[in-house]
Amino acid sequence: MFWIIASTIVAFFMASLMIIVRLKASKRPASVKSIILPPLFMSTGAFMFVFPEFRVQWMQVLEALLIGVLFSFFLIKTSKFEIRRDKIYLIPSKAFALILVGLLIIRMVLKLIIGSTITLGETSGMFFLLAFGMLVSWRIAMLFKYKQLERQLKVPSSS
Repeated sequence: MFWIIASTIVAFFMASLMIIVRLKASKRPASVKSIILPPLFMSTGAFMFVFPEFRVQWMQVLEALLIGVLFSFFLIKTSKFEIRRDKIYLIPSKAFALILVGLLIIRMVLKLIIGSTITLGETSGMFFLLAFGMLVSWRIAMLFKYKQLERQLKVPSSS
């Protein structure tokens, strides 16, 4: 029970931090680097699978990644860019914080359900994969949106 409470507190702290980072990011121009670095940084967490207690079966890997991709659709819908002063900015969405908290609550409920049938290590592995699948698919969609606007910036205006 301690680990469930501790992981819930950590998850809410991380979600709050993500909201703050997202709001600050909207004040600076976006870049390809700022879009692709978070999944690269998160990928180091895959080293957890070196330890047997975190390993999951291939079907669980697919399930977790698929749910992560499905969850990412909410984030993709709220991630929009705009061009200001010949730079591309991420538009802060009022719905982003609500969606993030909603996804967090859904993840907590799933964790309670799944955690009662598999070990803590397997649950951790699955939720890492869920979060990674969500982050990667969200960031790929953001990169496509960013690149579309970048092409618009490079097209000379016809007068």
